[in-house]
Amino acid sequence: MKTKIHQLKLAGFLAFAVACLNFNFGVSTHAQNDNRQRVIEKPTPTPLRTATPIMTPTPRATMTPVMTATPSPVPSVTPVKIQTLAELQANLRVATLRPELRRGQVGVKIVSLDTGKTIYEENAEKYFMPASNMKSFTVAAALERLSPDYRFITSVYASTKPDAGGVIKGLSIYGRGDVSFAAAFNDGDYYKGLDALAQKIVQSGVKKIEGDVVGDESYFTGNAIPGGWEWDDLQWYYGAEISALAVNDNAVELNVRPGAVNQPCAVQMTPVNSIVKINNTCVTSAAGAKETLQIVKKLDQNTLEISGTMPADDKPYTRYISVSRPAQLFVQLLRQMLEQKGVVVTGQSRVIGTKERAYLDVASQLPPIELARIESPPLSLIAAKTMKPSNNTYAETILWSLGEQAGDKKVLNQTSAERGLAVVQTFLQQIGISADSVVQWDGSGLSRHNLITPGSAVQLYTYMAKQSRYAAAWQNSLPIGGIDGTLQNRFKGASTAGNVRAKTGTIDQVSALSGYLTTAGDEKLVFSILVNGVPDPRARVATIDMIVNLLANFNGKTQ
Repeated sequence: MKTKIHQLKLAGFLAFAVACLNFNFGVSTHAQNDNRQRVIEKPTPTPLRTATPIMTPTPRATMTPVMTATPSPVPSVTPVKIQTLAELQANLRVATLRPELRRGQVGVKIVSLDTGKTIYEENAEKYFMPASNMKSFTVAAALERLSPDYRFITSVYASTKPDAGGVIKGLSIYGRGDVSFAAAFNDGDYYKGLDALAQKIVQSGVKKIEGDVVGDESYFTGNAIPGGWEWDDLQWYYGAEISALAVNDNAVELNVRPGAVNQPCAVQMTPVNSIVKINNTCVTSAAGAKETLQIVKKLDQNTLEISGTMPADDKPYTRYISVSRPAQLFVQLLRQMLEQKGVVVTGQSRVIGTKERAYLDVASQLPPIELARIESPPLSLIAAKTMKPSNNTYAETILWSLGEQAGDKKVLNQTSAERGLAVVQTFLQQIGISADSVVQWDGSGLSRHNLITPGSAVQLYTYMAKQSRYAAAWQNSLPIGGIDGTLQNRFKGASTAGNVRAKTGTIDQVSALSGYLTTAGDEKLVFSILVNGVPDPRARVATIDMIVNLLANFNGKTQ
């Protein structure tokens, strides 16, 4: 009997021990499962019931809640896959091997601004035509040498001050490359900038000009058309001549609309002037007919030939046409502004250049008197108006002004453009860019003789971001993805909109993009992507955008 009792006690003790062991193991397993669930697993806890009958006679309060509790289901979490650098590099390589690019060339360099590590490069030291990426080199050099606060000054001179009746013997306007007499700086108003200058002249006491109104564009020397530009670009605003007296981007706005059937098309030019002549033989055809409209501006002439037909239901046709000798337009429009303010002008409107100015300096006995002057907005704003919409006229004018302000005047017989190019080249060498990695023919990139390497662009952008005193002005000049400028309609995705800041470049068979972005892994990158020799612009842009999106969405670390 005692033996049986001892056997029962031993069995109870062993059952109790097993229950305790199972309880401890169960808690431990539950905790481990909870920890794993935070990453990938769905919890599947199994309540322990087998020990309950043995534990019932001697319940433990601390055990009961744990044993009877049923955990609430935790929703599953899809893990975020962290990309590796090798995966990113492989994807970038795939992007550059698109079949549409097989006959062209792609150059890429991508560097971490945070670590200085090269993330990816392909043909990084080969030459590529940069198109408007050339503006990056021009504008960066100008900001560094002139400062973002630099202002372009236009002076108004006369031989004497106005007499008691407000009379002067002739008036001269001396330009120094101020491009802000333009609608882009004056709320879309073609006349506002010149009206402000006319107001300054009136405020100086001028009421009558007995003589000519002279536009002096002698500040710049050299051919008004930059070297290497192609003749068929010269008709349009992006191929406009350069002048120290620039006005409205040295172009006019042309609007052609259909009229009544078999009647002439309606033509309007803004700003209204007599410098540009229009010969309109365009006729309105029946609705639905094929449009055959043609607009031709002959080289070095301010005559527009408008011919062909426009169907009656056609939309208005708007283009911006370059003006030959734009200083003439500047002077004529300024004279109109003066006459509207009551100033009487008895003489002619004319323009002088370097040769005429040299003759006048020799013939004059007395230095001219500055009656008035007007200053441009700061270079920082002009830089943004240059880079964001990619304005060729502004870029060339900045280059030429840079040559006159910071160039070596001891070197004789150099044009303003040549001096400017020398300043840019010196700047690039001083920041460590190899002299042979940038071949620059103009300031804007319209010339197909320009050559850069992706590596040189990355070096420039790295310097401007990390070492330049004017990094903020520089970055503020760049187009912003999905927001403004030439990137307004690109990079609108969540990872790129407002994130990509970069300069575009486009000419026939060429697309480029150089700039900055921050990855999904919060790493700042600088990049340059150049595509040459590919006729299809959609294929070029798609390749660039694919690379940029891969970078923006990269959530790993490059270290």
